[in-house]
Amino acid sequence: MDLEIRHLRVVCAIAEAGSLTRAAASLGMTQPGLSAQLRRIETLLGGALFDRRRAGSAPTPLGDLVLAHARAILPGVDQLLADTDRAARRAAAPARLRVGSVGAPLLGHLLLAVRELLPDAEVTARCRYAPGPLLDDLCAGRLEATVLGDHPGQEPPPRDGVLLHPLVTEPVFALLPASHRLAGREEVSLSELAGEDWAAPRPDSDRTREYWSSVFALTDRQPRAPYEAEGRQLIEIVRAGLAVSLCQATFIEVPGVAVRPLAGNPLWYRHVLAWHRDGPLARHGEAVLRRVREGYLRDCADSPAYARWRLRHPDAARPLV
Repeated sequence: MDLEIRHLRVVCAIAEAGSLTRAAASLGMTQPGLSAQLRRIETLLGGALFDRRRAGSAPTPLGDLVLAHARAILPGVDQLLADTDRAARRAAAPARLRVGSVGAPLLGHLLLAVRELLPDAEVTARCRYAPGPLLDDLCAGRLEATVLGDHPGQEPPPRDGVLLHPLVTEPVFALLPASHRLAGREEVSLSELAGEDWAAPRPDSDRTREYWSSVFALTDRQPRAPYEAEGRQLIEIVRAGLAVSLCQATFIEVPGVAVRPLAGNPLWYRHVLAWHRDGPLARHGEAVLRRVREGYLRDCADSPAYARWRLRHPDAARPLV
C-alpha cells in the first residue's frame, strides 16, 4: 500500500477529534473500520502514530512528525483541487458570460466575437469610465472579460490569473466645436488649445485627467477646466461651443463637433482586452483578438480624421498581430 492524501486526512482527523470514536463519526466511518485503517497507515509509516488511552488518543512523537508534514501539505493540495475545479468549470461552456468595458470602441466587437464563439452563453455587459474597478471585478470573478484602456506610464500591474492583451496604442485627438477657429485645420497644436476653456473628466474617475495634466505641464501651461463631464455630457458641452476637449482617435464626428489630430502626437491611449487565464475565453483567445482587431480597423476607416492620420503615419498605431 502506498501513502495517499486520504491517509493524511485520517491522521489529521484523529488528532483534531482526540479519539477514534469521534474521528470516525466526523469521517462517516465506523470505529472498527477507522481503527483498521489506522493500523495499516501505521504499518506503512513504521510505527504507532497515537497512544490509545481511556481519555482518548494522543499523538506519539512519530505521530507529531507525520502531523506536522500533513498540516503543511494538505492546504496546498486543497488549494490545488479548488483551483483545478474552478478552472474546469470556467473552461466549460458557460451559461452566462459577463463582459465589462471602459468607454472605448472595442466593446461591440468583443460582444460579437463572444456571441459567435460561445453561441449558447447568455452574454451581458456593463460599462464604467475607469478601468480599475473593471479589473477588480475581473479578478474577483464578477466578470469573465473586459475592455480596458490606459495611458503611457499608467499601465496596470499584473494580476493573478488575468491575461492582459494590448491591442493597439493610438493617438489622442482634439475635440472642438465645429465653429471653432481651429476646426478648419488638418491638425491643431496642444499649446494653442491651452488657453481655451476645457471640458475634462472628473479627476477621481480614472487617471485620464492626471495624464492630460502631465502632458500640459511640458507646455508650461495648465488649461482651465470649468466643466467636468464624461461621455455624452462632455460632447454636448463641446458642441454648444463652451469648451474644447480631447477624444479617442476612433471617435466618429457628430454634427456640431470636429475631431482633429494634435500636432506632434503628444498624447496616446492604449486599448487592452483582458480575461481569466482559466476562463471560458482563454481557449478562444486568438480568435477573439483577431475579430476585435478586424473590427477596430473598420472603426479606423469610419473616422475620417483618423483615417487621414493613418495614411500620413502608416507605421504608427498598428494593431498588434
